[in-house]
Amino acid sequence: MIRRFFFFLFSILLLLIIILAGNTLRHSSQQISTQPAAPIAIDEQAAARRLAESLRFMTISSQTDENANAIEFQKLHAFMDQSYPHIRDTLKRETIGTNSLLYKWEGTDDRLKPILLMAHQDVVPIAPGTGQLWQEPPFAGKIADGFIWGRGAWDDKGNLFAIMEAVETLLASGYQPQRTIYLSFGHDEEVSGLHGAKAAAALLQSRHIQFEYVLDEGMLVTEGILQGLDKSAALIGIAEKGYASVQLSLDATPGHSSMPPQHTAIGMMSLALSKLEQHQLPADIRGVALDMFNTIAPEMHGINRVVLSNLWLFSPLLQHELEKNGSTNAMLRTTTALTMVHAGNKDNVLPGNIQATVNFRTLPGDTQASVLEHVKNTIDNASIHIQSMVGNSEPSNISPTSSMAYQTINRTIRETFSNTIVAPGLMLGATDSRYFEGLSDNIFKFSPVRAGSDDLPRFHGTNERISISNYAEMIRFYHQLILNSSKPSTEKEKTK
Repeated sequence: MIRRFFFFLFSILLLLIIILAGNTLRHSSQQISTQPAAPIAIDEQAAARRLAESLRFMTISSQTDENANAIEFQKLHAFMDQSYPHIRDTLKRETIGTNSLLYKWEGTDDRLKPILLMAHQDVVPIAPGTGQLWQEPPFAGKIADGFIWGRGAWDDKGNLFAIMEAVETLLASGYQPQRTIYLSFGHDEEVSGLHGAKAAAALLQSRHIQFEYVLDEGMLVTEGILQGLDKSAALIGIAEKGYASVQLSLDATPGHSSMPPQHTAIGMMSLALSKLEQHQLPADIRGVALDMFNTIAPEMHGINRVVLSNLWLFSPLLQHELEKNGSTNAMLRTTTALTMVHAGNKDNVLPGNIQATVNFRTLPGDTQASVLEHVKNTIDNASIHIQSMVGNSEPSNISPTSSMAYQTINRTIRETFSNTIVAPGLMLGATDSRYFEGLSDNIFKFSPVRAGSDDLPRFHGTNERISISNYAEMIRFYHQLILNSSKPSTEKEKTK
């Protein structure tokens, strides 16, 4: 009897091993086979100097004053005209709002849908008290140790000037694309893009323009971040999370702190906030996250490949591990962040009103309405008023990875960045491209920036920088992307 039991157990185990091995081997690589793009001559030091000088213009956007630092933006525009004479003389340029720029590079075949390359000119300010922590002054535009240092080197003047360098190089060679190319450079992306990208999108929509694809800043070429993967991983954002800030407010009777009621306003609000933090919206490996893991799985080695190839069994284990880290947890759920609390003005006075703000980054599939319902049900306190804040947005649509547009960007990455795999990903933050959803079915978020785990804190943080060698790769990426994109993408386009 015992022998039969162990034989049965062994048979089940053997069958499980066969199934796991079969699934693992059946998950073959989804990577496009490419050859490295023909190298183009770039004066890397001159290009680096131009980017460095652009960082000296303090183009900091303001939530409350659209004209803030207008002179700095105008200086940047003059510098761009001076640095890129072929663009100045060939492309049509319009100013949108106060300081956003829209360029049009006319193609030879107006039957082809145009493409739109995006970046933004504005930068975030330096966090108070951290300026002295920078290795190089944040607005000095210094080149040192093989890097271009300064606020905006990564986010997002690096992308903007890499696009300009690529276009200028092509124009200087006499190149003209078949497909019309638009360049959109917003001036207020860091404060929601309401006067820049949103206005540009409305203008283009009024002209009934539809784009083959839109490419904005976004996900990166990560190095050494994914365990079990020897190669770099370039993630193309095919969707971005929504933005839903909710304000909670509670009125109470102010009074002396020597005679407090049994439940104070601060206590009730604290309990509500604690409930929201402890009872978050559920996590799940689905949608874009599932697509990403399925694409990466065949490229992994060891136990990581087995786990990702058999999520039917290991999904709970993987999810548990991913939820431990802030960035990976955010891929799986609508996140909850307690960001602001205002109450009281004296230590011996009970406040008459308390307000708190909770920011949710909504996963595709969730909505602002479902978030509000979650907040209401979770806090379960009719005395607390719940209100959505201005500037909220729904999650974006999910752009198809089966499209020729995605495949073109995919191929270009593989041709430009050696030893790199490409996979779809979910953009956690908001970008200007969300305003262009009515103008294209193919909206992607990707920055050709190499980043390791030690680089991620530099984003909106201290010691922002980009290496000269990576900046040259960025220029080559946009150069190759324009070449790959300017031809008809389908037989249907060819015969229009």
